[in-house]
Amino acid sequence: MSGIDEYLNLVSPPFDSISSVRYSPTHPDHLLVSSWDTTVRFYEVGEKGGRESQAKAKFDHRAAVLACCWSDGAHAYSGSLDTSVRELELESQRIYNLGSHSDSVSALVYGSEIKTVISGSWDRTIRFWDPRAPQAQVSVHQTPERVYNMDIVGNKLVVAMASRLFSIYDVRKMDQPEHRDSSLKFMTRSLACMPDGEGFATASVEGRISVEYLDPSPATQEKKYAFKCHRQTIDDVDHVWPVNALAFHPKFSTFVSGGSDATVSIWDHKVKKRLRQYSKLPSPVASLAFNCDGTKLAIGVSYTWDEGEAGLKTAERPMVLVKKVGDEVKPKGWSG
Repeated sequence: MSGIDEYLNLVSPPFDSISSVRYSPTHPDHLLVSSWDTTVRFYEVGEKGGRESQAKAKFDHRAAVLACCWSDGAHAYSGSLDTSVRELELESQRIYNLGSHSDSVSALVYGSEIKTVISGSWDRTIRFWDPRAPQAQVSVHQTPERVYNMDIVGNKLVVAMASRLFSIYDVRKMDQPEHRDSSLKFMTRSLACMPDGEGFATASVEGRISVEYLDPSPATQEKKYAFKCHRQTIDDVDHVWPVNALAFHPKFSTFVSGGSDATVSIWDHKVKKRLRQYSKLPSPVASLAFNCDGTKLAIGVSYTWDEGEAGLKTAERPMVLVKKVGDEVKPKGWSG
């Protein structure tokens, strides 16, 4: 039995699997949800969820939307299976096509330091976009492999790719990337940067999370570590699930992970401990995001294709859940 009652269940969720949930950087109740149902939905989350939560806008695309991000509180962006990068004007509900890759757009972030939208694609490129410019595409940068995930903190851009490759860029000098191999043995499924800029966490399809640090010095690199999670022994059989989502709390050093086991766990990476696991959900966790003041956690709950076509036939309809968070996300002994 899932503990669904402890969450706010938003109205008008997508009809197909959720690719990303992203909170506004300026408004703690504004949420974007992109989906394989070819939409990006914009919600205002009410205190009690349900009818108090409004689906304020729905942006229709020509194909599945794999990624979305915000720039400010009025503009958002989407990346689609149809290769396009689009600007979404939230108040007017207009869509503008900024340009396209030569393959699907798999990841989007906004570089607030350089006021630029950054897209990553299966075409093995990263592209920079300035929506204010007459020619939106600013630059194109080749990557060693297909881009799966990206995140940015300050001027540091971390890119996770196929073949377990990572590249770390300073967005002001993209011609000098640092390339690394993943610390995990299997395909990268999720990535999130620490808000303090010290490092990032990555997770794999094989129920493991790695905590990494940006400073390449040997002394700092000795601090990185990996651990097993989202696993369970059932009738003496070990079950291992992919870790699909990671998100750092904007104030504390803690982060959350969500897996295909339909659970969300809170971790304090500095003391290497799990603080709490929330009640099990009806379906896998596809995406996670804290709001800008760290009081709410959005959870995209939907089928994640781990069971192929057979599992799709019995999959529940996707849900967008919001959890009010409290002291459980604070590190032990926090006195800030």
